[in-house]
Amino acid sequence: MKKIAVVALGGNALIRGNEIGTIQQQEKNTRNTLVNLVELIKDDFNIVITHGNGPQVGNILLRNEAGYDQYKIPKMPLDICVADSQGGIGYMIERLMKDVLTSNKLRRNVVTVITEVLVDLDDPAFKEPTKPVGAFFLKEEAELLARANDWVIKEDPRKRGWRRVVASPKPIEILNKKIIKDLVKKGSIVIAAGGGGVPVYRDPRKYLHGVEAVIDKDLASSLLANEIGAEAFFILTDVKNVYINFNKPGQKALGIITLQEAKEYLEQGEFAEGSMGPKIEAAIEYVEHGGKETIITESSALGDKDAGTRIVKEKK
Repeated sequence: MKKIAVVALGGNALIRGNEIGTIQQQEKNTRNTLVNLVELIKDDFNIVITHGNGPQVGNILLRNEAGYDQYKIPKMPLDICVADSQGGIGYMIERLMKDVLTSNKLRRNVVTVITEVLVDLDDPAFKEPTKPVGAFFLKEEAELLARANDWVIKEDPRKRGWRRVVASPKPIEILNKKIIKDLVKKGSIVIAAGGGGVPVYRDPRKYLHGVEAVIDKDLASSLLANEIGAEAFFILTDVKNVYINFNKPGQKALGIITLQEAKEYLEQGEFAEGSMGPKIEAAIEYVEHGGKETIITESSALGDKDAGTRIVKEKK
């Protein structure tokens, strides 16, 4: 039986910070990341790939507004927009992954699963939305849109304007986990939980409904890794290691650290909330709930078994 690895692609895997996100840019970046996953296949892993969708779903929301204003095309809710992005990005990753396999004379099926993730409407995140989505507006515009659409709006911390904010609830269950596990155990490369998954909740009849929210991609990936019994959870980012005292005197790259050490560093504020913090939280969640190790590194380091920051329960 081959090992299972869940590989969470960071935002830079698809769109770099200085790019507008043309399909040519996205395909180039994605291909450059995927070629490195061959190292995991050579290391006898079956793979589930997860990915972010921030810029892409933002563009879908912009099309929503533009289409309604100009042509009265009905707006789609956020859960549909997330599913839309899962399909488009999944198709791109699937096609390019097949090309990478062909180039390396490897034979694997590759499949994208539109993934629903269960959340709880009583999650405190719904009372205090924090996740910005969509376009920037002048304050007056934002207030009008908030009243018309029942939005919550907040000013951008960098003073670029006002934006809609939605809840970012904790993922409870990956509803497609059984089929994902079955596919990956049979050797398929599965693309799942894109953008953290489509957030859904159950009503008293146990029926499912979409909800206006955004789930953290790394937390959903961590949960998926636990639920399918993955032996390793990789979080790919744009640096080879996680640092403490980042950009300060005494900056230090972390190698192998224990679960307890990771918790202590997180509590000490070593990891920024909008950057490395959520990745460390996801890494902790995975190891704390039975995972063997989380590896945080850049994709080019996947061939080096000692590379990256590795979070384990206990050091050997």
